Amino acid sequence: MRRVVITGLGMVSPLGTGVEKSWEGALKGRSGVRAITRFDAGDYPVRIAGEVTDFDPLEVMEKKELKKMDLFIQYALYAGVKAFEDSGYEITEENAERVGVYIGAGIGGLGAIEHWHNVLKAKGPERVTPFFIPMVIINLASGQVSIKIGAKGPNSSSVTACATGTHSIGDAFRIIQRGEADCMIAGGAESTITPLCIAGFNAMKALSRRNDDPAGASRPFERDRDGFVVGEGAGVLFLEELESARKRGARIYAELAGYGMNSDAYHITAPSVDGVGAARCMELALEDAGLNPEEIDHINAHGTSTYYNDLYETKAIKKVFGDHAARIAVSATKSMTGHLLGGAGGIEAVFTTLAIKDGVVPPTINYDTPDPECDLDYVPNEARDLRVRNALSSSFGFGGTNAVLAFRSFD
Repeated sequence: MRRVVITGLGMVSPLGTGVEKSWEGALKGRSGVRAITRFDAGDYPVRIAGEVTDFDPLEVMEKKELKKMDLFIQYALYAGVKAFEDSGYEITEENAERVGVYIGAGIGGLGAIEHWHNVLKAKGPERVTPFFIPMVIINLASGQVSIKIGAKGPNSSSVTACATGTHSIGDAFRIIQRGEADCMIAGGAESTITPLCIAGFNAMKALSRRNDDPAGASRPFERDRDGFVVGEGAGVLFLEELESARKRGARIYAELAGYGMNSDAYHITAPSVDGVGAARCMELALEDAGLNPEEIDHINAHGTSTYYNDLYETKAIKKVFGDHAARIAVSATKSMTGHLLGGAGGIEAVFTTLAIKDGVVPPTINYDTPDPECDLDYVPNEARDLRVRNALSSSFGFGGTNAVLAFRSFD
């Protein structure tokens, strides 16, 4: 198997557009959760979300292209192009077929679906845009990136709920390992701050209702957590085969060393009892990377701020790492970004990569009252300087689908 390193990063998040803004916001413990402005949520039980407020798509695309893309595709295109530019890689006629794209979304163009359904009902079928289908289908996230930069290699998308971004990166990692490509632009994107999405998750009683305290609403592993907060954005890695990166003298952020994926086979939304599925998935990632549990310094947790997810993830970590679990810095960055659903694994992979590169782990904010059942080191409220040699990033989705990535520092 060929070794895979990370040579480029791209991100859009509620903490800011661009990797630098988002990472700076995370290290300062800033919340990106605020009152919803995307639509009038005045009559909704939930009126808060992690909106992106500073996004300018015209940095990477022409104005005429916007009408062809739902917002989740715009986010994916921005993050994908920025990761590509950050890598310094140049696509030529000779290498274009060795560069691929693998960016997914959990739900896709829900905003466009809702909008154009309203147009259809109000004005009839002839008023629906001919770009409707390309606006909403998930693989156009990868498609638009490949068209923009001329990547002619493997092109696909994962659709695995909240594990989408992590699965996309892991599957792209495998493609490079097998020799089917030398570089892959991989991650996840989402933009579903819409009436139907908020109503749907609210009906499941999954969302926080701290409408009077948006910044304090997402509080993973904390005793008084009452649900997650919907976020939006995209996170993308430029993955490259090690010898390719060395040959061109590329800057290497970190090595992507292992990938685990499995299923709880338990319930359509709830995690398996005591986190046994999540635990096995972490073990698979460790085994794939050739790492012992005692070698892990940091975990970017799934950490949704829902009762059972946080409880069972804690139990899963303790099951896998035993006594060492108490010595691992476990960050839940959803406390700041909200839950980006299909985009979550992408931005959390970027955060994990930067934690290794910069020697600092982001905090879990809003950690005011410890939960006796969640008793690990969640890096409460303030970032921490820490030499991170090896780290995991975990994502667990509806349907019981699990994905974990293992990262290693690269010297």
